[in-house]
Amino acid sequence: MVDYVPLPQGAGYAVVVGLGFVFAVGMILTTYVLRRYNKEIITAEEFATAGRSVKTGLIAAAVCSSWTWAATLLTSTVQTYNNGVCGAFYYAAGATCQIVLFACLAIKAKELCPSAHTYLEIIKARYGRTTHFVYMFFGIATNILVTAMLLTGGSAVVNDLTGMHVVAAILLLPLGVVIYTLFGGIKATFLTDYVHTVVIIVIILVFSFTTFATDPNLGSPGAVWEKVTAYALESPREGNAEGSYLTMHSRSGGIFFVINIVGNFGTVFLDNGYFNKAFSSSPRAALPGYVLGGLAWFAIPVLCATTMGLAALSLEDTPAWPTYPNKLTSAQVSAGLVLPNAAVALLGKGGAVCSLLLVFMAVTSAMSAELIAVSTIFTYDVYRTYVNPNASGKTLIFTSHCTVIVFAYVLAGFAIGLYYAGISMGWLYEFMGIIIGGGVLPAALTLLSTKQNTVAATYTPILATAFAILGWLVSTKTLFGEVNVDTTFEDNSMLIGNVIALCSPIIFIPLLTLIFKPQNFDWEILKTVTRVDEEEEILAAEHVVSSKEDPEKIHPVKSQVTIAAKELALLNPNAAEEEAALLNKSFKIASIICVALTLCLVILWPMPMYGSKYIFSKKFFTGWIVVLIIWMFFTAFMVIIYPLYESREGIGHALRGIYWDCTGQTWKLREWQNAHPEQLHAVRSQLSAQLSQPIDGVHPEGYTTPRIDEQLDEIKNE
Repeated sequence: MVDYVPLPQGAGYAVVVGLGFVFAVGMILTTYVLRRYNKEIITAEEFATAGRSVKTGLIAAAVCSSWTWAATLLTSTVQTYNNGVCGAFYYAAGATCQIVLFACLAIKAKELCPSAHTYLEIIKARYGRTTHFVYMFFGIATNILVTAMLLTGGSAVVNDLTGMHVVAAILLLPLGVVIYTLFGGIKATFLTDYVHTVVIIVIILVFSFTTFATDPNLGSPGAVWEKVTAYALESPREGNAEGSYLTMHSRSGGIFFVINIVGNFGTVFLDNGYFNKAFSSSPRAALPGYVLGGLAWFAIPVLCATTMGLAALSLEDTPAWPTYPNKLTSAQVSAGLVLPNAAVALLGKGGAVCSLLLVFMAVTSAMSAELIAVSTIFTYDVYRTYVNPNASGKTLIFTSHCTVIVFAYVLAGFAIGLYYAGISMGWLYEFMGIIIGGGVLPAALTLLSTKQNTVAATYTPILATAFAILGWLVSTKTLFGEVNVDTTFEDNSMLIGNVIALCSPIIFIPLLTLIFKPQNFDWEILKTVTRVDEEEEILAAEHVVSSKEDPEKIHPVKSQVTIAAKELALLNPNAAEEEAALLNKSFKIASIICVALTLCLVILWPMPMYGSKYIFSKKFFTGWIVVLIIWMFFTAFMVIIYPLYESREGIGHALRGIYWDCTGQTWKLREWQNAHPEQLHAVRSQLSAQLSQPIDGVHPEGYTTPRIDEQLDEIKNE
């Protein structure tokens, strides 16, 4: 228990339980509205991929929200508190490049395997069962580490601000998330991600304007610069240029930059949650959604951490600081408690409420994505692949629901164990790259190269992880004399382990490919991965009988779904080829954009400032803050306003339907739906399903289906 608790325990329960249920009820109502007015039926496909039609703005918002973990806000602030202004930049730049580069993989995955639900299905189709098991381990390990960080970091902040017991916080944080994820699937993740991102951006702007404009102790960038400069004279930071906290030249910061890049490659490229969003996006949204989402996300950690980390350095020696005259202990810092304490110093109890909401939003939004990621892996890569290949959509969605519940509370138990073992969020954040970094390059090459063979894909991540753990532990023992939680958390040990994990596959993959011969893989094989047949679920959702029993009783919506989808396919029989061509062109554009942005963020921007040992002047620091605030307003436009603009038609349809229902004109709703079937989500989803039929008509289970052109011939003859 902490010495000073700014909020009562009731506030912790109100946010963790009460707000969680508010989101759950809101998602239930939203699911009802979308089903009634836009015909969004939660089938197994809809649960996992949202009809594969999500637009740019919502993809960008989801990327921002899912990538805004507890660590995004807490660890980045700790880095600024420890190393100065460079800590915020190195966290943000070191984690933005992966999202931007992932756009290339997202596009390539949609192009090569349009019916996939997970990237592991692609692994299975290309390399077979053994390799599939290996990457399932790495995929699930990624989800476990990320979820454990969310729960350990979030519960520590709730405990620090309210005194609520850490174990209670760990057990209750997933509750609301589980409920709304069960009702809405990945669409719930997208919609709640949007709301969470709005709240996060508003609170960060409140903190920023308080620190740099209105706070009586600070109140301007110049005042913050003066206080941080004075603090550095009294307590210079070892390894920084002239001990300053206002420089990009920092030994510890530079080491963290490398660790951050390595670890976050694994948590993006191996986290099925990001592939879920890729498969859910419309073909036109994949490129701009991830690129703009990554650029929009950059401002969140860099502005938040710069603001709160420097505010902490400025106010820690004043009576406004919650633990004054004591400073935070190293354990409190490692647990990520700099941000909530700085918030209390700035805004008192209001700051405590804001930081509690901020962390709650970050934890729950990212956790929803992790729950969907694991549920799709278990449902499609375990149950559908090895247990029941002919499972119906109803069975698959039941399996998804069970997995969401089980995973949430197994991980809650795991996080409780970590708490009693003294493992903090900061330790987990730097450790994750050692465990999962070895799988990044071979997983990426699965989609980018025809040459990588099965042996290289299977054994490279195993060898890389083994050598990384060995290098991490041996270096810890050699450098510090003993191996424990504290020594393994040292910069040099973590750096060695992370670099070995990410870079050793550069040796293993070419070597194993040369020894065991290149594969020369045929990409068309990936087209055999199939979607789930949604017909039974759509019929059940509309309370109708089978057409074989009584064709006259088919609900009008069923007719709309099947007939309108066929009519739309007739209007554009080359839609599948056009979609593939669009994705191929997008991949080429993405490769140029993503490489250029990565070079800018990782080399061209920070390296000259690091090498020159430049210390920010007051004028330069003021300009730096102004640029970050402007960037945050771009983020606000990209993830708050733009998704609403893109979805204006669907929102309009729903509002029109609600008005008709409320005024007793429900018949107008039915007339409108019958007259505009092409506007219904279920129709668009079914059209996408038709266009994704295998070109040769052969499914991996062995049965055949007519080619799309044969289906169209049948329709024309009818």
